[in-house]
Amino acid sequence: MANRHIQTNGKVNDDFIEEKIKSLSRNNDEAFFIVDLSDVVRKYTTWKRELPRVEPFYGESPLSVKCNEDVQVLSLLAQLGTGFDCASKAEIDKILSLNVAPNRVIYANPCKQSSHIRHAAKHEVNVMTFDNIDELSKIEANHSNANTEIEARCPLGDKFGALLEDVPELLKAAKSLGLTVIGVSFHVGSGCNDPAAYPKAVAEASTAFDMGLQAGFHFDLLDIGGGFPGQKSAKVSFEEFCGPLRSALEEYFPESKGVHIIAEPGRYFVESAFTLAVSIIGKRTVLPLKQKSGDGKDDDPKFMYYLNDGIFGSFNCIVFAAYDPVVELEDAEQYTGKQRFLSSIWGPTCDAFDILKREICLPELNIGDWLIYREMGAYTTCAATSFNGMQKTRAFYVMQKIDG
Repeated sequence: MANRHIQTNGKVNDDFIEEKIKSLSRNNDEAFFIVDLSDVVRKYTTWKRELPRVEPFYGESPLSVKCNEDVQVLSLLAQLGTGFDCASKAEIDKILSLNVAPNRVIYANPCKQSSHIRHAAKHEVNVMTFDNIDELSKIEANHSNANTEIEARCPLGDKFGALLEDVPELLKAAKSLGLTVIGVSFHVGSGCNDPAAYPKAVAEASTAFDMGLQAGFHFDLLDIGGGFPGQKSAKVSFEEFCGPLRSALEEYFPESKGVHIIAEPGRYFVESAFTLAVSIIGKRTVLPLKQKSGDGKDDDPKFMYYLNDGIFGSFNCIVFAAYDPVVELEDAEQYTGKQRFLSSIWGPTCDAFDILKREICLPELNIGDWLIYREMGAYTTCAATSFNGMQKTRAFYVMQKIDG
């Protein structure tokens, strides 16, 4: 069945999901996504309102476009005017194929293949990041027109990023190689829950700017990375991050400085736009079982449910992003007041690692029943595999009327 674009009024509702489930169930029982493209547009509008000085480059550095590489989403973001953060030759090609100008692309992988750097040079993608001297030498050898930005280390891990005390040495090396350093980038960590992380990083970036001036560089680019929440149910809202961030930018990088400020939001744009519908393709009843949760009798059964999508597919976010997706029953009302049983939820492959939830209390379900997982747009489709020959989950697209 071909992807279907429809226009509705209001949010993506359960009636549409129900309609799609019924139409698919007549032919097959494959999992599918409903993608609300208008949710992406609303996120863009909110971004421009809350952070008018910050130009978004879709990515979620250091994970780049791979946060979600759905071509319909990428095309929409390109039409809205966002830039893009890419991590490889293939990602650069994908974005340029959408008629995105090279100056709207940043090659933001701190560790790049030489052949990919040459490919970026060939296509005039000139802005790229670095965090060590060896990377600088590689860039100089393969891209004579490169404009580089130092990627500063924040407390998100130890794989990438230069410490503040290392910046003078890196600038000295860049100068000796004849490379142009145009600014500083940082990333506070994907899914950050601390609004204070951004002001602190902005302050440190200001110090790096001063170091650049002392080394003979006039920086004019600040890249504040990603990490902004994309869930409507996030512990800290996007707006709560923006207030302290706006204040820090005004304090350290007022408009009078003429610094171009960009960001690399990824999950912010896509997380809440994707709803995943999965069906139960297998069921096992285990007797007897003493309920650990305390509800039910000692001889209550335990149920094992097998879904048509799993850890090797769209639910890889459980492993790679430490995400704990919330399951909803397709027709929850029919289970009101029904007894709950200790259950587990598994993916469709033959691998015992393919488990979504080891313990969860659910009413007794049956093969053919559907489950709904919302806010599944970040780090789901991008890392899905076809392990065991399981096909990747397809998507259907909704474009709603947007007020204003």
